Amino acid sequence: MARSKISLIGAGNIGATMAHLCALRALGDVVLYDIVEGMPQGKALDISESGPIDGFDVTVTGTNAMADIAGSDVCIVTSGLARKPGMSRDDLLGINAKIISTVGQGIRDNAPGAFVIVITNPLDAMVTLMKRVTGFPKNRVVGMAGVLDSARYRTFLALELGVSVRSVEALVLGGHGDDMVPVRSSCTVGGVSVERLVKAERLDAIEQRTRQAGGEIVALLKTGSAFYSPAAAAIRMAEAFLYDRKEILPAAAYLEGEYGLRDLYVGVPVRIGAGGVEQVIEVPLNEREKQELVVSASHVTDLVGALDRVLAS
Repeated sequence: MARSKISLIGAGNIGATMAHLCALRALGDVVLYDIVEGMPQGKALDISESGPIDGFDVTVTGTNAMADIAGSDVCIVTSGLARKPGMSRDDLLGINAKIISTVGQGIRDNAPGAFVIVITNPLDAMVTLMKRVTGFPKNRVVGMAGVLDSARYRTFLALELGVSVRSVEALVLGGHGDDMVPVRSSCTVGGVSVERLVKAERLDAIEQRTRQAGGEIVALLKTGSAFYSPAAAAIRMAEAFLYDRKEILPAAAYLEGEYGLRDLYVGVPVRIGAGGVEQVIEVPLNEREKQELVVSASHVTDLVGALDRVLAS
C-alpha cells in the first residue's frame, strides 16, 4: 500500500514540528514547503537524519516549489506572519490574507483532492478565505483551533486539581480569539462535573486564562508564538482523517444552520474521518453558553467582513 502524502505549507516552527511528529509517528511521506530558499530543505534533511535513531523510514522532503505537493492526501497550512507582542490576531488580517490567497491557489492547482487544515491566524478568516480560493467542499477545509483551545483548558484544569490531563474532558467553542467559549457545563474530571470540584471564581479565572493562552505565550517568548501545541493539535486532526478514526474533535467548521449559525466558520465539535469533516456534533449548552457563542460568532462575522474589505481594497 502506498504511503500517505502530507504536505506542510510553511516551514517555520509549527511546520517543522509537525514534520517531525509525522516522521516519528510514520504517518506518511512529508513535503515541507516554504518560500525561503534552503530552510525547508535543511530542516527536512535534519529530520531525515534522525530516522535511523528513532526508527522511521518515511521520506521527508524540503522544497520551494509548490508543484511538489502534487497528490497530497493532507495539506496543513501555517504560512503567514506569526503574532508578535502587542499584536492581536486581527492585526495579521491584511498580510496573511495575501499569503493564504496564494497558498490556496497552489493547493487548488496541485493537490485538488487534499484534506486541508488551516492554522494561520486570524484563523476564522483565513480558513474562510481558503475555502473560497480552493473552491473545495466544506468537508475538506477545516480550521485548527478547538483542539488547541480545549487542550489549554484541560491543561489549566488538570494543574488546578493536580490530576492527569487524561482525566479531564473539556470543550471550547466559538471563534479562535479572546471571546472563545469554554463550555463549563459539559466539562468533567473523572466523570464528575468540574463545577463540583472547582469554585466558580477559580473557574472564571481558568477560563479567562484559556482565552488569553496564546497571548500569554507570545508575551513570554517575545520573538514568536506557540508552536508545539498547535503542531500537535493539527497532527491529531490529520491522524483522524488518515486513519478514518471517526474521532469527535473541536474544529473550525463551516456551519449551515447548526447551532443556529449559517455560512460561517465557527469552532464546534465535529466527526473527522476519511470523509474529512463528516458531521457537526451539536452539544447541549446552557443559556449563558448559548449567548456567549452568539457573541463569539458575531465577532467572526465582523472579522470576515473586515477580510472582505481588505480583499476589495
